[in-house]
Amino acid sequence: MRNLPAMRNLIVRSALTSLLLAGAAGAAFAQSDYTPVTDARLANPEPQNWLMTRGSYKGWSYSALDQINTGNVRNLTPVWSFSTGVDSGHEAAPIVNNGVMFVATPYSQVIALNAATGDLLWRYKRPLPEGFSALHNTSRGVALYGDKVYLPALDAVLVALDAKTGKKVWEAKVEDWKQGYYMTMAPLVVKGKVLVGVAGGEFGVRGFVEAFDAETGKSVWKTYSIPAPGEPGSETWQKPDTWKTGGGSTWNTGNYDADANIVYWGTGNGSPWFGDQRPGDNLYTSSTLALDGDTGKMKGYFQYHQNESWDWDAMNAPMLVDFDRNGSAIKGLLTPQRNGYLYWLRRNNDGSISYISSEPYVPQNVFKDVDPKTGRPVVDPDHKPGTGKMAQFCPGLWGGKDWPFEAYSPKTGLVYIPSNENHCNKFEGKVEQRVPGQWWTGVAVPDFHFSVDTKAGFYGEIQAFDANTGKRGWRQLYSKSMMWGSLLATGGNLIFGGGTNDRMFRAYDATTGEELWHFKTNSGIMAPPSTFEVGGVQYVAVQSGYGVDPAFQQTLMADLVGWQADVPQGGVVWVFAVGK
Repeated sequence: MRNLPAMRNLIVRSALTSLLLAGAAGAAFAQSDYTPVTDARLANPEPQNWLMTRGSYKGWSYSALDQINTGNVRNLTPVWSFSTGVDSGHEAAPIVNNGVMFVATPYSQVIALNAATGDLLWRYKRPLPEGFSALHNTSRGVALYGDKVYLPALDAVLVALDAKTGKKVWEAKVEDWKQGYYMTMAPLVVKGKVLVGVAGGEFGVRGFVEAFDAETGKSVWKTYSIPAPGEPGSETWQKPDTWKTGGGSTWNTGNYDADANIVYWGTGNGSPWFGDQRPGDNLYTSSTLALDGDTGKMKGYFQYHQNESWDWDAMNAPMLVDFDRNGSAIKGLLTPQRNGYLYWLRRNNDGSISYISSEPYVPQNVFKDVDPKTGRPVVDPDHKPGTGKMAQFCPGLWGGKDWPFEAYSPKTGLVYIPSNENHCNKFEGKVEQRVPGQWWTGVAVPDFHFSVDTKAGFYGEIQAFDANTGKRGWRQLYSKSMMWGSLLATGGNLIFGGGTNDRMFRAYDATTGEELWHFKTNSGIMAPPSTFEVGGVQYVAVQSGYGVDPAFQQTLMADLVGWQADVPQGGVVWVFAVGK
């Protein structure tokens, strides 16, 4: 679930729109200061840059930079900060290309900064349509290609900006926001095409991935995540017309196998939430799709749970991680899913995806078992809510982890998971008439019945698992916070991340999990960190800015276990380096 109806009325304020109109708000930098981003650079990004949301096509959230390491990270200090000028949940990684930083913020804003000094270069703010509102008004980032910056705006429009000036070059309508579509994800650039997905599963949309020509903005291909009658998988939508509003939104960025030219993209929950209203397995909800990078043709898929009824999106595409299994090297996909299971999958040469194994990384009461050959779960009906049927399920609708990114380090062979446990939901569905652009899940917020084990010793955690053996290595437990932060692994044998309600940004030893450093920022951190190098100096950057789902969950925890209800909001970009 992207956000909750309690936040439904977070309409973009007219004051912000008038304050920051589209266009440059600072001095553009010299053309010689910007290096175009090419296909070759995206396929093999330089360690000193951070050219895409998760660092590389493989999605590891890993940097080989090691100037900042376990021996000196205690000397990490802030070197500059920059206020974004807006509140709400900041969820975008700072993107850096040869000393120029681009940050996306809530309300469809992009800011370009000098990455070493924090000086403002330009600012773009898209004026959003009158009456527009979204469940989640954030942005998870931009993409770079050539001399352009690509922003999926909230109102389902893809905008191309001149990287040097911030001026709009073109825009392309992706979908009609009045039907409930909106966009929060960072694009993925593949061979001159800008790939985007859509949010809106709680409004009853039909998800898709669409590719646009990077130069012209013309649509190149479009692949729906819900098949129409007669298409492969359509037989899994047994009730007529449910496919038209079946969900399967595509609201997070995919990963890419450049050698095989296969894009891996995650899909969201079914719509409405209760599967008995749309009988069948409901392909391709809660799945990973394998798409041909040139045509968008579906080459394969893996569905994590059929007839999705728990709001357990499979929005995060799996990392491309090769691992050993029984003495054999596997071209693999590795992904901790919202349903609480960590999956090992095989990416085959023909684009199909094969199940290898899975293990729960948090306790779960919905799956009685998982078929060892197919990975299909055996669902306990007592823990599957339905229309007129109340049922409890654990983990709750925010899952073992929500959208924040895991990380993988090739140095340690460990995957690092920001996760939550000891929480559940209980709800009962009802039949509702769909009104385009309005909440349509079959349940209202007061009826979510969120609960936690009040005797539990912790709720949020970071866990490390061996990618080859599946054994858990280490854990960091948080007794007074959930974990809502993406992680960054580095060649300095470090893990960086925020995610806790105490506003801390932390560094851990990647091998042992020992906390080595922390710094209290202005707000809670939900955004992925990034790291880069300018002038021979390595920096670590992150946006601080609490809001949306974590803020709502915090108020629930305040009632349940007495936590402070409010975490300060307001976006700030923080950049750190090792002091002398």
